[in-house]
Amino acid sequence: MKKRIFSVFIVSSILLLSACSGNAHEAPSESRSANAASEITSSETEEQVKETVTENKVLIAYFSWAENAVQDNIDAMTSASVKSPGNVAQLAQWIENETGGDLFSIQVTEPYPADWDGCLTRANEEKADGTHPDLSETLENISEYDTVFLGYPNWWYSCPMAIFSFIDTHDLSDKNIYLFCSHGTGGLAGSVRDITAALPESAVISDNVFHVFEDDTAGSKEDLQEWLNGIAN
Repeated sequence: MKKRIFSVFIVSSILLLSACSGNAHEAPSESRSANAASEITSSETEEQVKETVTENKVLIAYFSWAENAVQDNIDAMTSASVKSPGNVAQLAQWIENETGGDLFSIQVTEPYPADWDGCLTRANEEKADGTHPDLSETLENISEYDTVFLGYPNWWYSCPMAIFSFIDTHDLSDKNIYLFCSHGTGGLAGSVRDITAALPESAVISDNVFHVFEDDTAGSKEDLQEWLNGIAN
């Protein structure tokens, strides 16, 4: 069965919000509508979403450079360097708040350099070699989740290779997959294509991806809420 790309959440999805009629999130460079956010408050959204958690479990798995950097040198990271990893973790936290899902930080056994240039060098080598780095932890209860939000930064016009390690080590068959990404000027590049190709054929991956320019992430909470409302209808 071919992978199905969809933008409308199925009835059994965790994020079904029958009272909301929000629109899907557009790319950061395009105009954004605040109608959905104005029709329903954040607290109301949280309550409606969490009411269905007992029937549909949500996982928010994400990769953050800050949580994968050599800790001895983490304090030496420049303000410019820490922007991107902090962004992905922030988006993941907001999704957790709205859905009541479980957070899972994807971490490698061999940390990346804490300096950005060194990190990019290793990331480029891993991509060129097709290396999927070992993960320090995996989930034994992945079968319990119906919906998986998968977050990442744009690395070398795709995603960190650890995202593929997560896919390799967790059976995502028949799960609803939603992607979210913080990026620089490269946008989503080939990340959606590459992740789609790596997923099992029965996984249902949405083409409605939340993506935001890294410098705009701190102010994107309402946009993310609007995106969640949009995919729930």
